[in-house]
Amino acid sequence: MRENGISVERNKRFNAFTDSNHRFNIAPNLLDRDVSADCPNQTWAGDISDVCTQEGWLYLAVILELHSRCVIGWAVSNRMKRDLAIRALKMGIALRQPLKGCLHHTDRGSQGGFNRSSQHRRSYPV
Repeated sequence: MRENGISVERNKRFNAFTDSNHRFNIAPNLLDRDVSADCPNQTWAGDISDVCTQEGWLYLAVILELHSRCVIGWAVSNRMKRDLAIRALKMGIALRQPLKGCLHHTDRGSQGGFNRSSQHRRSYPV
């Protein structure tokens, strides 16, 4: 690219979506960057990404099952709200029906915080 004088033109300024300075309860980091899982439905991880389309920005929430590395839940919206993360999680629960004790890990972003901890073990219906 440099040899041919090609450069990237950025249309959008970088925006940090994760708000780590919130007053929600913060759970201890049980995953601690260990993304291995010995059996299915032991550990799930979720995140939200923004995707640029010709019609504007979309937000994609994804839930991964860490044993198989498969996407088990996802949702798309033009707004990054709590409902986006909840819809992806509900899809994963409906597909996999995890037993009590399945760890669901997300970052501490405001949209996925669900007004409580950033990760929890499955013990109640969503």
